[in-house]
Amino acid sequence: MKKLNEFTTSSLPLEIKNIKIDSRKVEQGDLFVCIHGKNCDHHEFISSAIKKGASAIVVDKEVSSSVPIIQVENTNQALIELCEKFYDVSNLSLIGVTGTDGKTTTSTLIYHLMNSFYKTAYFGTNGFHLSNGEKGQLENTTPLIDDLYRLLEKVKKTNHQYAVMEVSSEALKYKRVGDLSFTIGILTNITEDHLDVHQGMEDYILSKAKLFERVKEDGYSIINLDDEHAQEIIPHCHGQVFTYGQTPECHFYIHDIKENGEFIITYQGKDYPVKTPLIGLYNIYNVTSSLLACTLLGLPLVKLIEKVALINHIDGRGEFLDYGQPYQIFLDYAHTENALSQVLTALKRKEHQKLIVVLGSAGGREKEKRPKMGNVVLENANMVVFTMDDPRNENVFDIIRDLIKESKKMNYVIIVNRKDAIFYALSIAKENDIVAILGKGRDNYMAIENKKIPYSDIDVIELFFKEKDKKESN
Repeated sequence: MKKLNEFTTSSLPLEIKNIKIDSRKVEQGDLFVCIHGKNCDHHEFISSAIKKGASAIVVDKEVSSSVPIIQVENTNQALIELCEKFYDVSNLSLIGVTGTDGKTTTSTLIYHLMNSFYKTAYFGTNGFHLSNGEKGQLENTTPLIDDLYRLLEKVKKTNHQYAVMEVSSEALKYKRVGDLSFTIGILTNITEDHLDVHQGMEDYILSKAKLFERVKEDGYSIINLDDEHAQEIIPHCHGQVFTYGQTPECHFYIHDIKENGEFIITYQGKDYPVKTPLIGLYNIYNVTSSLLACTLLGLPLVKLIEKVALINHIDGRGEFLDYGQPYQIFLDYAHTENALSQVLTALKRKEHQKLIVVLGSAGGREKEKRPKMGNVVLENANMVVFTMDDPRNENVFDIIRDLIKESKKMNYVIIVNRKDAIFYALSIAKENDIVAILGKGRDNYMAIENKKIPYSDIDVIELFFKEKDKKESN
């Protein structure tokens, strides 16, 4: 808590509990900042915020109110300045990971590796995690500014030294990381995605580059040199630039890659054999960038390699599920052409009979990527079950038509209800088949129209086996 006159132009000594930009989340004693969002002006919610208990309001236009008003030139910019003054996030080392694919896996690997040496927090698609086991859900991959600063202060107060976070291109574009500086910034890769938010690839790449402009001068920018857009990012990098990839001049040079997840990293003229249980070339890149980040923070590479070999899955990312079934179930978040190609290529290299894929595509965004996604799965799978995946306000059949419209393959069925689709895929699987359930990972909702309906692929899979066991026992 701070008094209003300690961090604003107001002379009132009102006690402020937190800063909020969502009137629905306002509690007694909060300061409500009326930002201008993508779709609405938060000045429209002043009365709602006051009813919820807001002690004061920050505005950038003339309004009348029953609580103290602080008028500023621009509420969006003022929000950043207010959070910087209100929340204490000083001396906290931040590790930011950006890229089209691999953010969650890379961030989670760093989180687990770092916690063996220092108290480290994680923010991202899989929520908010502290090293003491405390965790919670996040509404966005990168939290909104008010939530982010509040959580980072909590990280500091619980004596964590580091926080690793997934930093989305949207968060960077709309300045959702505020004035935060990063000790390390990591680029995993850049392929076409989120072009509904960005005005083409140039804007998407420049948004990603903003993370590296926020790296401290004594920090590190870590770049995947094998990525086709790496050279567009490097000029924006602050701090020392370190590279990784299958190019010999990389600081962490990846070579001698084997199918079983074994590979060699050459660093400072010395070879380090590495083994990861995580499947696919894409995960070798994720592991390598994680090891490089932790090494640059002074941790012993040999010890890190020993620990990474024990991390056999990341929740919802390349996760094999065991319910005693005679086939394999693979759960993954893959929802871009590149991610699907990488995942399916890795799965096809595993010994199997048939590869059955369950897939949909999100509604209300990026229609142009759907045919590419459909082509990848139809070319690589024996059977595809097309279904819903956060349709929002779109018709699921229209989404699926986009997925299949450029392929002449007929190795698919359409089952709109995702639960039914998963049940069908599991019911037709035979011994040594692989059932890959893709697109949602461990998401706990289905976005239908303007609502988030409770839903989880994991819950559906567990229900399938519970019902199967019940039938067999009768």
